[in-house]
Amino acid sequence: MKFEFHDPKLGSLFGFTDDIKKYQNSFSINSGNIQILWNRNKVPVFLCIDGLTITLRPNQLVTTTYLQHVSFSNTEAPLISFLFNRAFYCINDHDSEVSCNGILFFGTQDLPIITIPPEQEHKFTILFEVFKEEFDTSDQIQGDMLQMLLKRLIIICTRLAKEQHFLKSLNNEQIEIMRKFNVLVDTHFKTKRKVSEYAELLFKSPKTLSNLFAIYNQKSPQQIILERLALEAKRLISFTDKQHQEIAFELGFNDPAHFSKFFKKMTGYSPSKYKQTQVLGS
Repeated sequence: MKFEFHDPKLGSLFGFTDDIKKYQNSFSINSGNIQILWNRNKVPVFLCIDGLTITLRPNQLVTTTYLQHVSFSNTEAPLISFLFNRAFYCINDHDSEVSCNGILFFGTQDLPIITIPPEQEHKFTILFEVFKEEFDTSDQIQGDMLQMLLKRLIIICTRLAKEQHFLKSLNNEQIEIMRKFNVLVDTHFKTKRKVSEYAELLFKSPKTLSNLFAIYNQKSPQQIILERLALEAKRLISFTDKQHQEIAFELGFNDPAHFSKFFKKMTGYSPSKYKQTQVLGS
């Protein structure tokens, strides 16, 4: 089963399939998409995100963005995917309506795996069926209806994320600060390496940011910045043919040797050795 809504004039896409491995390359737009992946099977499903094997247990969901490299080569059971691009539904445009969306889509390096509670399985099943029914109704407002349904899905998932992750112990203002910090890191990590630079953008002091993350046993702001930079380096080394010098300059390092030293400190490998381990492991 595979459905899609595609507006060539706007370049917008919304896709829906019950087997993303089978149909992943059959949509009108196959790059720049955000996904909500749902394991509706009775058994665990495995997929690979940025080179790491992820286990989705029955009735668990995970969100991925176009910043991540997703592989379904080890996925044996069918996996449901709701996929869309920014032209169809821009997360930032709906920021005030869908709180802490940065936790679901952008601004976090830890994959937000969400478990559907048994008492809410019926809600997701109904929404699944309504999506299918809407694709049987082709009219001028179909895109609007699909946006409304997608928004509902995102809101439900956001609420579950807030309940199931550390967010449940934070108030709304604290959530907003941490979310905005992470989103800003995803946006500026190539050019801004200091906590003070992000604190200035948030109109907070560096100490306030550090204390907030420490209170809730999160990684320090500086660690988040450096790990985001290292993650991008690993992606470029693993999934592109760029030379290490090119990668260094792309990530804002003026000296490739400085980049190599940074990368080894963060990963334990030199860029060349890391590349070899990825080739051997593939």
